[in-house]
Amino acid sequence: MRGRWLGATLIAGVAIAAAGSLSAQQPNPAQPSIMKEDDGDAPVIVTPQQSAKPAKPPRRSTKTTAPTIQADPNLDANDQLAPSQVQQQMPGAVAEPTAAGRKPATAHATAAAAPPTGAATPPSGPGAKPAGRAPHAVACSGVFGKNSSHLKLAMVFETGNLDFAQVDAGSGNTTMASVLFAKDPKRRLEVWWTKQESRSDTHLIVINGQSTWIAPANLRLGLSLAEVEKLNHKPFKLLGFNKDNIAAGSDWNGGAMANVSGGCKLGVSFRADTKATADAISALPADKEFSSDDPAMRAVSPKVSEILVGY
Repeated sequence: MRGRWLGATLIAGVAIAAAGSLSAQQPNPAQPSIMKEDDGDAPVIVTPQQSAKPAKPPRRSTKTTAPTIQADPNLDANDQLAPSQVQQQMPGAVAEPTAAGRKPATAHATAAAAPPTGAATPPSGPGAKPAGRAPHAVACSGVFGKNSSHLKLAMVFETGNLDFAQVDAGSGNTTMASVLFAKDPKRRLEVWWTKQESRSDTHLIVINGQSTWIAPANLRLGLSLAEVEKLNHKPFKLLGFNKDNIAAGSDWNGGAMANVSGGCKLGVSFRADTKATADAISALPADKEFSSDDPAMRAVSPKVSEILVGY
């Protein structure tokens, strides 16, 4: 009995071992296999669910990735740039460059081209300068009105363009005055005050030297007797020449210069031409009055050398 069971057991064991061997030789459908192409290409891995075609290359991404920041061992932590700093966008206030002549003027450029508040727009007409950089103009109102002050001048022209300094008052005397653009001879302007302590209440505005400021009625430095007559609409009177060859205007004869709007008064001085002879100048003494159309006065070709705007 035991012999039969032992024999049956041996036979069953042999059968199971044979089945296991056959099973191990069959490929597992769930496992990938390696297939080599005949043309010598690299082996391709395939599975039962896919063909033997090579895999498609990955799609190129259009998304920009942030640059990788490498730490510099020579810098400490505070000197390193953070990724957020590298990715910062340009501020919106910075405009992109455009073609020349196509971008409209900005508000700042327009404001810079406009005359200062309280200053008159330079008029055109007799005595006006040619087109170009427009000089400043004085009006008998606004910042140059009777009730002006050093503070008002500073608010209009900025404190960096304004000084309070000693100026020549004639006959070897000096006085304190507000001086606009003191370091620029062509834009220099003096403003004298009735109330020196508070630097207020306009007394006198002086245009001299090389200044290009234009006074009321279009009066400016360098004009001839004939040009000033044209602005006045008639001849006027002036005294003869002093020891410095200066002749001061004495009477506008009821002309346009005598009636300037704003309540201010215009005064003017003339300097004889440097080519005029000493005899011609001495024939016009300072203690006598002459007409602007006097032939002897015209002969020495005097030009406006100083303008006073007073209250």
